[in-house]
Amino acid sequence: MRGSRARAGMRAAALLLALAASAGRAGAPVPHCGGGSQRPTAELVFGRAGADGVAVSEAEFSRFLDQEVSPRFPDGLTVVDAQGRWTPPAGVSIHEPSKMVMLVLRGAPDEQARLDAVREAYKRRYNQQSVLLMTSSACVSF
Repeated sequence: MRGSRARAGMRAAALLLALAASAGRAGAPVPHCGGGSQRPTAELVFGRAGADGVAVSEAEFSRFLDQEVSPRFPDGLTVVDAQGRWTPPAGVSIHEPSKMVMLVLRGAPDEQARLDAVREAYKRRYNQQSVLLMTSSACVSF
């Protein structure tokens, strides 16, 4: 009897701790950003290995930025060279040179549509299966 009461008490204590922890997170304030502000961000990762075996050149990628990305996101961007790896359904790991484009967004209602348009333009132009998009929120200060 004593053992079952102890176990029940432990379960109740664990439940209370879990509830207290989740309640604390639900009402947690947005982190203070110092001299900056909380802004949405996006990172796009563009594979540069073409389906035909010909890689997207530096000049072609720069032209793509000028024609497709910068007009849609004129506030600026950062481009980083990257190395992508993924395994398609066939099961053979693929490694390819990539470019990561980082954007600090304004939170405008049409930003997702603009990001999607950039992704579709790249897939069409360079016969790519996909363009990775990661979105988040960050403390930003310039």
